[in-house]
Amino acid sequence: MQRSKSKKQSKPSIPPWVWGLGAAILILVIGFLFWQQNNNTAYPLEITVAQAAVKRDQGAFILDVRQPEEWVQFHIPGATLIPLGELPARLNEVPTGREVVVVCRSGNRSQSGRDILRKAGYSQSTSMAGGVTDWQAQGLPIATGE
Repeated sequence: MQRSKSKKQSKPSIPPWVWGLGAAILILVIGFLFWQQNNNTAYPLEITVAQAAVKRDQGAFILDVRQPEEWVQFHIPGATLIPLGELPARLNEVPTGREVVVVCRSGNRSQSGRDILRKAGYSQSTSMAGGVTDWQAQGLPIATGE
């Protein structure tokens, strides 16, 4: 008598390391997409005086981070003064959902101001190279006094 052997067709099993690798890749892709969404690197870190003038005319918020005594000498008309040292405590005075151009005398403090804003979620903030000194030198409008 002959025995009939039934062969079971088994599906090849996927090794656990393949599942782990797939999960790791998925986590990396999701992390990258989240980082891209929350790290708006497309907005420039720094712009020229001419570009800042255009943005101002288009309604950007101009934030001057100099000291009050510098502001009184001359400033960009329509700008708002918040000294750099006070900026972290006064972020509520900077509008959200609007472009922000940070300015100072020469362009150094404005970079720090821009970085404070970006860390606080203001992804459309930039600093103006050359500062209000270059703004004035290029013949753009200025205001004096308070």
